[in-house]
Amino acid sequence: MALSLIWAGFFFVAAVAALYQWLWVGSADVFSLMVDATYEMASLAVEISIGLIGVLCLWMGLFRIAEKAGLIAVFARLLDPFFRRLMPGVPAGHAAQGSVTMNLAANLLGLDNAATPMGLKAMQDLQELNVRKETATDAQILFLVLNTSSVTLLPVTIFLYRAQQGSADPTAVFVPILLATSASTLTGLLSVAWFQRLHVRDPVVLAYVGGFALIMAGLLTWLAQLTPEELSATSGLIGNLVLFCVVIAFIGAGAWRRVGVYDRFIEGARQGFDVAVGLIPYLVAMLVAIGVFRASGAMDAAIAMLAAAVSALGVDTGFVDALPTALMKPLSGSGARAMMLETMNTHGVDSFPATLAAIVQGSTETTFYVLAVYFGSVGIRNVRHAVTCGLLADAAGIATAIAVGYWFFG
Repeated sequence: MALSLIWAGFFFVAAVAALYQWLWVGSADVFSLMVDATYEMASLAVEISIGLIGVLCLWMGLFRIAEKAGLIAVFARLLDPFFRRLMPGVPAGHAAQGSVTMNLAANLLGLDNAATPMGLKAMQDLQELNVRKETATDAQILFLVLNTSSVTLLPVTIFLYRAQQGSADPTAVFVPILLATSASTLTGLLSVAWFQRLHVRDPVVLAYVGGFALIMAGLLTWLAQLTPEELSATSGLIGNLVLFCVVIAFIGAGAWRRVGVYDRFIEGARQGFDVAVGLIPYLVAMLVAIGVFRASGAMDAAIAMLAAAVSALGVDTGFVDALPTALMKPLSGSGARAMMLETMNTHGVDSFPATLAAIVQGSTETTFYVLAVYFGSVGIRNVRHAVTCGLLADAAGIATAIAVGYWFFG
């Protein structure tokens, strides 16, 4: 319902803005611009989806090999001691332990299509332990917040969109996204720990969190010594190197486990084709709405007001054109993606606003969508502090995305 209201709202606000342009400004061309925008954005949606077929087939095929080779299970075993401490309400050996760690391991690897079914299974397993069926348990809230905070090490989808739009270096945003999503995940974890009074000083928890923090601190210390030009080049180098190593690791693991890498690749590639084609209706719907919204002058007016407010505070306004993606992100994943693509189309894929929008897009997940799907699947209505913690994670991710965007590309 919320997404329907947002989508219809774009058209209604655009209609009001167009009437203002016509009756008060005297610009009758606004209506032709809006009609032209519907055709242009509809065509752009199809071009984007068709352009994604090849790269989605490639990565979905590789991910299928990784899934069958048991890499998700390896990650799950690595994460299991950590989540056993953070979810004390889940008995040792319960099925929820395995499904939770499998889902988060899939998210770490960027296996979106595999992660969602595992996530729904994890929520169902956790619901078995829930004595108040319509109220979320502590374990369910922690699990959901970690999902909404976009805990991922391989933001492949962002790279695909940047590559499809003609970026000179699609993976240049790799390190900025890693820093932003790390801030989001850490904020989500700590906020839940505060609400639930979790024992984060447990040696095992400290080892996991502290180890990750040390890695991030080391990365930041090294990056702080680089010039802005070196930062961008280094991020691209790391991103390309990581992706190439991942390809070799996935294929190597599949060959070692004798899973039939070619056949598994074809299975995944077929799914990638279906995903790319299936994106067309969603992209047409959102891009057309946003195109009409911009053509009416409403988006430019909103951005101008935001820029004026930011400027009055004495802050640089270069990030304002990326704010539509940030504001849409907690509400709608498809809407935020469409905002990002529209920013790329308007300003250029390697422009600062478009690059920053890509970092924002990769920094968090869609809080209200994940909440509705995961909690809705088990009939939970009282979500307690899940929304608060999820939005805190979103805010941290977006703020960090803007900061590292200026650091790397500003």
